[in-house]
Amino acid sequence: MKSIKLALVASGVMFALSGCMNIQTSNNTGNSAQLNTSSAPAAIVSELSYEQQLDVLVAQYYNELLSFKPINATYSGRSEFNDKFTPAITQKNRAKKAAFYKKYQQRLTLIDKSQLTGQALLSYEILQRDLALNLEGMQFPSYMLPINQMAGAHNTFAGFGSGQSAQPFNTVEDYNNFIKRSEGFISWLSSVERAMAKGIKAGITLPKPLAKKLQPQFAAHVVKNAEDSLFWGPIKNLPASFTTQQKQQITAQYKALIMQQLVPAYKSMSDFLANQYIPQSRETVGYSNLPNGKAWYEYQIKKNTTLSLSADEIHEIGLSEVSRILSQMKKVKHEVGFNGTLDEFFQHLRDSDQFYYDTPEALIAAYEDIKQKIDARVPLLFDVAPKAPYVVKAVEPYRAQSAAGASYAAPAPDGSRPGIFYINTYNLKAQPKFLLETLSIHEAAPGHHFQIALQQEINGLPDFRKFGGYTVFAEGWALYAESLGKELGLFADPYMWYGRLADEQLRAMRLVLDTGFHAKGWTRQQGIDYMLANSSMAKSDVIAEVERYIAWPGQALSYKLGQFKIQQLRDYSKKELGDKFDIKAFHTQILIDGALPMPILEEKIKRWVAASK
Repeated sequence: MKSIKLALVASGVMFALSGCMNIQTSNNTGNSAQLNTSSAPAAIVSELSYEQQLDVLVAQYYNELLSFKPINATYSGRSEFNDKFTPAITQKNRAKKAAFYKKYQQRLTLIDKSQLTGQALLSYEILQRDLALNLEGMQFPSYMLPINQMAGAHNTFAGFGSGQSAQPFNTVEDYNNFIKRSEGFISWLSSVERAMAKGIKAGITLPKPLAKKLQPQFAAHVVKNAEDSLFWGPIKNLPASFTTQQKQQITAQYKALIMQQLVPAYKSMSDFLANQYIPQSRETVGYSNLPNGKAWYEYQIKKNTTLSLSADEIHEIGLSEVSRILSQMKKVKHEVGFNGTLDEFFQHLRDSDQFYYDTPEALIAAYEDIKQKIDARVPLLFDVAPKAPYVVKAVEPYRAQSAAGASYAAPAPDGSRPGIFYINTYNLKAQPKFLLETLSIHEAAPGHHFQIALQQEINGLPDFRKFGGYTVFAEGWALYAESLGKELGLFADPYMWYGRLADEQLRAMRLVLDTGFHAKGWTRQQGIDYMLANSSMAKSDVIAEVERYIAWPGQALSYKLGQFKIQQLRDYSKKELGDKFDIKAFHTQILIDGALPMPILEEKIKRWVAASK
């Protein structure tokens, strides 16, 4: 894709496009008014190729999108949004977002897709699909379920305020930006309470176990002294370059912010959850029990997987995979010489101290060692690698109880912050030694870190793709990366190979449980029992997983289905290319254009294969 310097086109081409389409943008200026005549815009646009028009359109789209997602802007290094927070949940704001999607749908129709190739074609197809899917999703009342125990802007805000995330605290302006952002957070949190209150009346609430896990996340911030608050972190680390007067002023401002604004806001939400929401939250767990829940879940499947599969089809795939992997686990049991049933083997793996570390520090150190081992072997299968490094860190205490066992956070685009491979040390019995290699591959290299960090580093990739993504691609790639372990010389120890099988089994069980909960009426306990019967996972980890699937319908399907599709494309490419097939080249093709919906990825790989013959 040709690069266009937006500074040169902002006063002309960008507004010429909007003028020619008779649609006003949110950032009109005097320059645009001068260009908005019946003849000038058409004349300017006629001098641009369709590819150039698309360049401008997608840049404009992303810039406008960030007004709805200022948190994303901070993560992507757009500092002008550091004083903004997620817009309040209102009918007006929902209508505004719908109008935004429709506006860009209309603009996109004026570009001739047949004239596009390469990145431009991919951008067109992606944006066209995304806009349609976003509009489709607005028919469902997801705004009544704005947060859960797994995720929500409330946790992002806490991370920002701690000074340990993407929110910068280097200048006086940075500190003032967070104070302003806090005002937006308080407004948003108040709207969350109102939206969830509407959900009570409409019968659209979180299941009771999830609501009970959510409430402590707010209660934890109700402190008696500002110094005890998570938000005091930036004050503990005031830059040495600040003057004494600046330090005193900022300290006083933050003390007032915490005690007079943030603590009351958190207390209000905590009290609402404890006194109103939890008592009236629902006893059922699946989306099928919600109004229009069947259609809502089908949408969640489509949104998360980008594939056209029914809940029944996915459920059967899951059952088949669980059975296949169990047979492989039995082989490992025999290989290590364990005398007993598979259930007894699972219990042995859960209970035996030999499989667990005694301290969080030892666990983190073990992952550091594995990191070095894997990083040295990745070039065997890859020609590309991200420039950004990654580090291993323990999950922060304030979110450890309900956080996943492991996760990944992208590096800062400007290189100021590395990628982070998080390990949850809250329960060491949920972190067996035999998962070391598998989890490291998945979350770091060549899994999430390779895919996400590389995506941010691709030259010419428009920002809406550079900082966007698809769960099925990201998680599918990470699970596929696990399957490369033996090719990388890993999993030589049978217990480490069992760890790979255990992780794959987790993803297979997700197909069964997600569809079981949301399409087949499974109970929470039914899901817990199923996972304990088919894996060696710790019960605490099983409960967290089950409640995750209940909270995020469709999300957990992405891993296994994404892996299937990438493996399918590898098999297709190898069959079609024969001796010309190069695994490094294939991996480059999968990663080099960033995350793609699976149907678009499939068409792209087929074009590559045809050109490579």
